[in-house]
Amino acid sequence: MSSIIIPEGYRAPLSVYEMQRVIEFIKSSFQMNLGSALNLRRVSAPLFVQSGSGLNDDLNGYERPVSFDIPAAEADAQVVHSLAKWKRLALKRYGFRPGKGLFTDMNAIRRDESLDNLHSIYVDQWDWEKIIRPEERNEDTLQRTVRAIVDAVCETADALCVAFPSLPMKLSREVFFISTQDLADLYPDLTPKQRENEITRLHKTVFLSQIGGALRDGKPHDGRAPDYDDWTMNGDILMWDDTLSCALEISSMGIRVDAPALERQLEAAHCTERRQLPFHQMLLNGELPLTMGGGIGQSRLCMLMIGTCHIGEVQSSLWDPDTRSACRQAGILLL
Repeated sequence: MSSIIIPEGYRAPLSVYEMQRVIEFIKSSFQMNLGSALNLRRVSAPLFVQSGSGLNDDLNGYERPVSFDIPAAEADAQVVHSLAKWKRLALKRYGFRPGKGLFTDMNAIRRDESLDNLHSIYVDQWDWEKIIRPEERNEDTLQRTVRAIVDAVCETADALCVAFPSLPMKLSREVFFISTQDLADLYPDLTPKQRENEITRLHKTVFLSQIGGALRDGKPHDGRAPDYDDWTMNGDILMWDDTLSCALEISSMGIRVDAPALERQLEAAHCTERRQLPFHQMLLNGELPLTMGGGIGQSRLCMLMIGTCHIGEVQSSLWDPDTRSACRQAGILLL
């Protein structure tokens, strides 16, 4: 069962044929802008990883990966949730140096996702990762990188308006930075999602930092796996979506855990048994580079720039009968 909202009077901004042209333009333009902004090289990436390797993203800890056996390889595999850990290992294996990084098209299946206008069981994003030096592992590096990503998004939107004048999308390059605790102090009577909507409605482009750890009330703003982002130096890029009148999370990103941060966060998340997994052993033994990275939603970016109200208008997935019926009645074609 999913939850769907169709704005009053909504009509698809483009025909299906034109939509495909625009999606192609956005994706090809943005990945070039992103690679240039962050000094990244495109690489190939896996759709699945070996079970028990510790490489899969555990998300909030309760989501079940899609698993299957591979008789010919005598192995069990899991479809990735994201490539948060794999990318860090790849930087080491592929011989990248500080100041350089990689990006890739990441496709995932999240079978336990709650479906709505913004969430699908199919995930498509640009996953990126970059090696940093010890002295760069700080808030200034994080904020500088956030601004570079936002600039890449806005440059893509500007080019889109020239190529397709019927889509006059204007995005704000000015990023408002705020921590989850400061946001909770600002809006103590609102839920975390309501806080995000309110601050993004005011500032249009927001970086909400320090996600994963408990706030002063004992609860985290949102869940974040303990073994990739450092919860003190991470966050989400939020942009205001006029079509849905809500904050749209474009990117989840951060400076990655070093050995002390990994130990601290595994303890806080009550999953210290992960220390014995191969990936975690490499990290604790200092065998992996210091990195920062994140994911940038491809379909989310297309929704924002085109002005669609449902993610199913820009990507092909499966939906429940109620969603299909509501969209059909509203004249919305789900791919």
